[in-house]
This record gives sequence, C-alpha cells and structure tokens, in this order.
Amino acid sequence: MDISTRLKVIASMVDKCEVLVDVGTDHAYIPIYLVKKGICQRAIASDINKGPVEKAKFNVAMEGLKEEIQCRLGGGFSTIKPSEANVAVIAGMGGNLIRDIILEREEVFKSLQYAVLQPVQNPEVLREFIYQRGYEILDEELCFEEEKYYQIIKVRFNNKPIKVKDIYYEVGQKLIEKKHPLLKDFLMHLINKNEKILNAIKDDTELARKRKMQISNKLKELKELISCV
Repeated sequence: MDISTRLKVIASMVDKCEVLVDVGTDHAYIPIYLVKKGICQRAIASDINKGPVEKAKFNVAMEGLKEEIQCRLGGGFSTIKPSEANVAVIAGMGGNLIRDIILEREEVFKSLQYAVLQPVQNPEVLREFIYQRGYEILDEELCFEEEKYYQIIKVRFNNKPIKVKDIYYEVGQKLIEKKHPLLKDFLMHLINKNEKILNAIKDDTELARKRKMQISNKLKELKELISCV
C-alpha cells in the first residue's frame, strides 16, 4: 500500500513496538503500513465515526491483516484500556482537538511509551499544553504536502513541566536544533503569513495595537531564528 508523504513521515517516527493505537484512523493507512513493515506487531485502528471505521475494516481485510489490526468505533482513547497499547498516533486534526483528546483520558495517554502527534493547525496550542503539562518532546519532524507545512511531534510523559520562549510553541526547538532541511522555507512561510496579518490590521484601538505588537515581536523572533539556520 502506497501512502502519502505526510503519513510516511509520521510512520518514520514510530519505533518497533508491540501494539500501536491510531486515534482518528480514517482509512487505517498508518496501522496497515506499520504492521506490513514489521514495525508494529499489532494495531488498533480507532475512529469516532462509523464511516471511517467501515473503510478501515475493508482496507484491513483487503490487506489480509484482520488478525493483526482491530478496528474500533469510539472517540479518542475511549476505545482502549490503560497499557493496552504501547504507542499512539493522533494525526490529521487540530491542535486544540488533540489536546482535548489527551485530557479526556489522560491516564491512558500517560501510560504510553510515547505518542506521535500531527496537528493540522494550531501546533502552538498543542506545544504549549505539552510543555506545561509535563510532557517531554523527544523529536520533531516537518513535511510539505499539497502546498501545506505539517509539524509532527513525538512526546512522552515525564512529569516535568517547563517554560520555554513563546516562539518555540510555534516552531519546534528540535527542528531548530537539527537544522531541518525544510526549516528555512517554513520560517519564510511564517514570516510572510505574519506580515500579511500585520498589514491587514487597520484599526487603531487598544486591542488592535496590542495585536500588532504581538505580531511584530513574533516577526522579530522568526527573523532571528532564520538567521541561525
């Protein structure tokens, strides 16, 4: 089965494991790919909607993996018990929703060896939550697909909340440390996006001035980062 660049990058962050749970699995592409590659022995493909679960079951059957992959209907981690899976993937949804899914059954999430998270928007919301809630960022990846950048974050619970500069909520420290090959283009994309937002603010209210100051500060930090890449 051929999968997209984004899904391949997500899969590349999963180490050999016994049982993986893919929350919001859609077509079960990631569990199928990882089981076929021998990276995961077994997997649970979970989704809140009946349609995707039926598609997942069909794909699993087509690949001859009904013994190795279970498809379950339910929201977030409600479909599994603590310690039933070693590793989780939560991909293809907003940072706010991923945070809420973690909070809803946090005892299950904390029992994982690690999780691979891929927010489609608001990565800064998710990263702030991760740092403040006592999770450690093990690694980060970046990919570009269909004119969009995706940040992928590998985390585990270590019960050590830390405070970092706000800019590291938006752009991962690990991406900067390893001078990711896509980082410069990604930073330019963020600079252009924030300059457009800044130029679009025409009001002269206190709220507008505060917003302009925030964006100006963010632009300064982004430009500092790009000079280091």
